[in-house]
Amino acid sequence: MSEPGQPKDLRASDHDREHVAEQLRVAAGDGRLDFDELDERLGAAYRAKTYGELEPLVADLPGARRPPVHREVAPQGGQHPTMPVGGRPFSGPAIAIFGAATRKGSWVVPRRFQAFAVFGGVEIDLRDATLEDREVTIIANAIFGGVDITVPEGVAVMTSGAGIMGGYEGPNDDGGAPEGPVIHIKGIAVFGGVDVRRKGPTSSKPSGWRSALRGGPVRPPIHPPPPAIPPWSPPGARDGS
Repeated sequence: MSEPGQPKDLRASDHDREHVAEQLRVAAGDGRLDFDELDERLGAAYRAKTYGELEPLVADLPGARRPPVHREVAPQGGQHPTMPVGGRPFSGPAIAIFGAATRKGSWVVPRRFQAFAVFGGVEIDLRDATLEDREVTIIANAIFGGVDITVPEGVAVMTSGAGIMGGYEGPNDDGGAPEGPVIHIKGIAVFGGVDVRRKGPTSSKPSGWRSALRGGPVRPPIHPPPPAIPPWSPPGARDGS
């Protein structure tokens, strides 16, 4: 049994659980785990609270690595933790043409991410996101449209976009934690706008699909009962003929 304060006793994050879950999916794809084993281990991974609960789930898999310990460093003042770093991005560019596109919640921001709005709007929220690398670049362009980017407090943000008959506004400072993440935001706004703002942490609870992935209860959808179908009767039976 490990001493208190050792890595096994540290609390695991969403990123740590997803790190283990990805290794389990790869093992299942290689035929090392059957469907029932994968389902059981995924449920345990998403319910895990500590590193010690995650490690046994991949201990018997060749080449599997235990989740890296993310020690979040608070910036000067100690009020806001930095963002977690590391992960495999699955999100493509956010493109809105006469429509809308959104990236928010738990997702991995690639080293280079593109957002493009033409007569539409793009919303990007990084407060619950994980960065693929310590430094990422978001290329945000808006033409007769808008791109709104929300970044967490305590993270360095460098905004260097240009507005042509439009606006490109955002923080441009390195006020984050020493050796902490840096988010570069650049691009152009033509008859449109790009707005970058800092906000505090979100307070939203996991949605139904995240609860299902973590093995939590999911309320089944409520559908109205189908309309009653009258019994069939031969022609003329109702009028007595």
